[in-house]
Amino acid sequence: MPLTDVQIRNAKPKDKPYRLTDGEGMYLEVSPSGGKLWRLKYRFGGKENRLAFGSYPAVPLKGYYQNKGEPSEIYIEGAREKRAAARALLAAGIDPSAKRKEDRVAEESANAHTFRAVAEEWMHHHPPKTASTKAKTEWLLNFAYVELGNLAIKSITPPQVLAVCRKEEAKGHLETAQRIKVKCSQVFRYGVATGKLERDPTTDLRGALATPVVKSHAAIIEPVKVGELLRAMDGYSGQFVTVCALKLAPLVFIRPGELRAAKWADVNLEEALWCYTPPKTRNQTQVDHIVPLSSQAVETLRELHYLTGHGTYLFPSLRTPARCMSENTVNAALRRLGYSSEEMCGHGFRATARTILEEVLGFRIELIEQQLAHMVKDANGRAYNRTTHLPERTRMMQAWADYLDKIKASAVVIPFKRQA
Repeated sequence: MPLTDVQIRNAKPKDKPYRLTDGEGMYLEVSPSGGKLWRLKYRFGGKENRLAFGSYPAVPLKGYYQNKGEPSEIYIEGAREKRAAARALLAAGIDPSAKRKEDRVAEESANAHTFRAVAEEWMHHHPPKTASTKAKTEWLLNFAYVELGNLAIKSITPPQVLAVCRKEEAKGHLETAQRIKVKCSQVFRYGVATGKLERDPTTDLRGALATPVVKSHAAIIEPVKVGELLRAMDGYSGQFVTVCALKLAPLVFIRPGELRAAKWADVNLEEALWCYTPPKTRNQTQVDHIVPLSSQAVETLRELHYLTGHGTYLFPSLRTPARCMSENTVNAALRRLGYSSEEMCGHGFRATARTILEEVLGFRIELIEQQLAHMVKDANGRAYNRTTHLPERTRMMQAWADYLDKIKASAVVIPFKRQA
């Protein structure tokens, strides 16, 4: 006869274990200590086996819904449902005990692939190029670790990722929220590539976060004001290395990070060329960038070489020559000269050069864009190589340096073409 809940509740412990059978090989074993354990006896491959289903009342006789009708409603599986599932496996030629072990191993493997573990593995195999990039990446991932770090990566849902980003969005940190999503996506895509999950859940978050307003780098583009800036820079009384960085920034108009990390090994003063691979485009192009050096730039570099030429960097840190200048050094010098962050920044020299070279000096835009290390393609859609237009770019860089000298001395101010 099948068991009833009343029989199970009334079953008292005895001196020795005994069984209450429910049919189809399942029984409740009552121990002398009062424990009541569900067991299933079955045969597979000619051998008798036992399968444990848990203890009563944690595993009831029949399944039921807890908190039925409420938002927190969950289904509690009963011993009979577990027996039916095991019998279905037997009918399909599968040993329930072996299947349980396989499932446990798979679950343990999934739990081992937590978001944090996969993120750290991704960082190990794709290390950031610089210490500052590594620090920023770890800072962004730490936001995700709080909520997602210990979760199996394959179990993480789009709403869970969105909740992490929304915390920063609610503080008004819109760009940080977007960057957290991007870093999470990189981790998820690595997980997909290595078989730890099937898809990147952040693909479902397109448009879910507020878009930050893109703000251009502050730059001075009027020739008269550029001349004033250059005269102010000539009067800067800070460290000599910083003075040289200020002098070179407008002459070469490369990205600030590339300027401060410049290495003497990449500079050829005899040929007046500086050749290096921009970190920003290293993964996309693997193409070196050539900066023709004007006579003014070479003169500044020769002066600097007496001081730092024995080391690795043109602009070493004041604390240790093993590292390059801080990323805030040039901007801090501009602030000391009285220029606010809304007026001018180190990156602004690029916009200054781009605008005046085209609109005042009349150089072709493809020459300027290539000198800015932007991806420029010819009429056939092919990207120019590093030496394309080099003679013309060399003449342009010298003309640019000469023009800066003239407006600094207030000898000439050529108006914008669109104002003529």
